[in-house]
Amino acid sequence: MEEAYTIKVPVFEGPLDLLLHLIKENKIDIYDIPIAVITKQYLEYIEIMKDLNLEIASEFLVMTATLIYIKSRMLLPPDETIETEEQENPRAGLVQRLLEYQAYKEASGTLREREEVWANIFSRPPMDRDEIEAEPELYLFDVNIFDLMGALKKIMSRVPSEAIKITRETLTVKDRIAMILDKMESEHTMRFDALFEKDTTRVQIIVTFLALLEILRLGLIRAYQDKEFGTIWIMRHTTT
Repeated sequence: MEEAYTIKVPVFEGPLDLLLHLIKENKIDIYDIPIAVITKQYLEYIEIMKDLNLEIASEFLVMTATLIYIKSRMLLPPDETIETEEQENPRAGLVQRLLEYQAYKEASGTLREREEVWANIFSRPPMDRDEIEAEPELYLFDVNIFDLMGALKKIMSRVPSEAIKITRETLTVKDRIAMILDKMESEHTMRFDALFEKDTTRVQIIVTFLALLEILRLGLIRAYQDKEFGTIWIMRHTTT
């Protein structure tokens, strides 16, 4: 009997991060969230997590239930015995949580930026011409797990649906890690989707993606976007 393979990846983002990601990506007013649209997209990400055999934290499942409950509340006809302006907005509690969490994230980001400024207060010695040509200045955005999963979702949409069960026999993450690192030896930077050019099934795509997550976790490569929600680039990590 084949043993199912479960992947444990340190994902620091939670369900509120995913919702904020979807709201920002769709350019949605946080005070007027289209619950049906966001719920559909949120569930698509949960399905991807299941396909990846990622352990889904209970908070994600609680948020799933919350979104479905809010969606069902909004489908109900308004109570005609209560004035329109006095009727409770089913989204109010969720919006408040998102606003508070967003403020916390922004405050944390500001503190982190200040820390980086002070850490770099001692300037790096001037580089010679060869170093400048080898290390062009880059203005790129770091990506999070949901950026990567969104890009993965687009790639997976190109292949037919199939029953997926990743087992220890079929999982070749080590082979894919070797393949990715080999590619990065000859190409310092490459597009995210270029890693999947030879993958023709969902299982192959997932295995390549899991290998990429492991290499990112080890710090051997880094993932960036050329603009927010733009093309994702994979770059070999260089130490200074």
